[in-house]
Amino acid sequence: MKETILDVLLYLFEHYFTEGTDAVRDRDSLQNGLLQAGFSPTEISKAFDWLDALASQRPSAPHVARPDAPVRVYAEPELARLDVECRGFLMFLEATGVLDADQRELVLDRVMALDQDEVDLDDLKWVVLMVLFNQPGSEAAYAWMESQMFEDAPEPVH
Repeated sequence: MKETILDVLLYLFEHYFTEGTDAVRDRDSLQNGLLQAGFSPTEISKAFDWLDALASQRPSAPHVARPDAPVRVYAEPELARLDVECRGFLMFLEATGVLDADQRELVLDRVMALDQDEVDLDDLKWVVLMVLFNQPGSEAAYAWMESQMFEDAPEPVH
């Protein structure tokens, strides 16, 4: 059996959400598919709660760039979960305009909602991708992030 919320989320994302609207089914059929794939009911429930929280945090207004945005200071639990590489990657994404400050906070919120003591860079990239997928108007950022998922070094954003 799979053990983490992130495993369930990645399975959903890879098998259902990115395949188009025909693949997105009602919650019961998704849960049945996850059970058949070997996920535990507890982790499936936690994953759907995670997705519900993500969906409830969609912005009500479009993002306005703020070049004078303050620097993010991480709390101790965030520092324990995200290493320097992950925090640097978030800063890079924000500096290049892939994420705005609100989206960064949403990514951090969703990372902290995972049942994992530590989140590596690959896990963080998946969370960023899921957040951008859920954000209206973030199609270009999502496409760029998706192209980076299988590369070692990020390319500049134009």
